[in-house]
Amino acid sequence: LQDFKLEFGHHQGRTSYVWHGGTATIVQSPGDEVWGIVWKMNASNLSSLDKQEGVEDGIYVPIEVNVHTQAGTVLACRSYQMKDYVCGPPSPQYKKVICMGAKQNGLPTDYQKKLEAIETNNYAGLVPIMEEIEAAIKAKKINSA
Repeated sequence: LQDFKLEFGHHQGRTSYVWHGGTATIVQSPGDEVWGIVWKMNASNLSSLDKQEGVEDGIYVPIEVNVHTQAGTVLACRSYQMKDYVCGPPSPQYKKVICMGAKQNGLPTDYQKKLEAIETNNYAGLVPIMEEIEAAIKAKKINSA
């Protein structure tokens, strides 16, 4: 995604009770880029995705963006931008999920290093959703062995 950058923030200045830190958003930033994965979805699933992304709670707003693929094509895509937020670092756990996703999906090594360099808020408490994610990954590895 060209001319955007990744930021982290607290919606209306409130820390995420799920992740205990800032959560991701994208903002226009000439010359920058955000790497990610494009998923093809049925339009009938958009309301479910919007709900998952906090649209009905007013946290994020869907936006249309043009994504340039490595193959050189341009795709019209839906992304999400946080509304009314104060910048703030993510928890180490949230950053870990983002970095794991980047690695799992083969994003460029330089971009993965950029993600790894993101400073966190050093939250050391429990993050139940992170435990669920790690358990699911462990179960998948056991089942595929």
